[in-house]
Amino acid sequence: MKHCRVRIQLGLLLVLSLARPLCAQSPTPSPNEKKTISIAWLGHAAFEIMSPGGTDLLIDPFLTKNLATPAERKDLSHYHPSHILVTHSHGDHLGDAVELAKLSKAKLVSVMMLDTFVTKGGLPREQIETVNVGDQVTAGDVKIHVVPAMHSSEPSGRPVGYVLEFGDGRTLYDEGDTWIFGDMSLIQEFYHPNIILMGCGAVADRQYVRMAWLAVNRYFKPQVVIPMHYGALPGSSSEADIRAVVGNDARVKFMKPGETRKF
Repeated sequence: MKHCRVRIQLGLLLVLSLARPLCAQSPTPSPNEKKTISIAWLGHAAFEIMSPGGTDLLIDPFLTKNLATPAERKDLSHYHPSHILVTHSHGDHLGDAVELAKLSKAKLVSVMMLDTFVTKGGLPREQIETVNVGDQVTAGDVKIHVVPAMHSSEPSGRPVGYVLEFGDGRTLYDEGDTWIFGDMSLIQEFYHPNIILMGCGAVADRQYVRMAWLAVNRYFKPQVVIPMHYGALPGSSSEADIRAVVGNDARVKFMKPGETRKF
């Protein structure tokens, strides 16, 4: 009987010793594992951004009348953002924002005066997040900072840009429509953008592209630059126009309308 108990104990020890290596083959994921920022370019200045924490944002959703937006991305019921950001009231930026907000029940982030304009389109006041330069809005794991832009904004409100600050500390700067201006140095000082969505002008004018590229290099130190605001409107800048200015800089990532990349 005594020898039987010894054999059983030895058998249990053998089973446990074999089990340990198997358990070691399935390590627990590190809580510090870096997640990605997903960026979908929808053509022109329209983007869908998915944060590392899963917050879904739309920026300047000019889609249904956008010649560059793929047909499958024109279906507004496809989108389920928590917030829709509009940089200014020009039709190629405001686009389908009101209709998208109605369908998805998302909050529409817009500057003062533009908020009044969109309520006339039938959007309930409680769905509008009214902001001004210097304001901050929290959307899930993203802090949305409102920064200046130098442009026009008919019929209502002033133009702005947005800096998205993600939970992992990285930041993305959407310039909106803007000319170069000295306070870009403060945007760099405050937010240190890792990713810049670089506006390249609505007309085939390399001066605008040169200005945008000068702004990136004079004021910022990004790891990624994504050209936008080209190729959708008749007579607008082309990818070739932009490549002629930026050369082979490895930071510049050209995207195709409808394409999604992770950073």
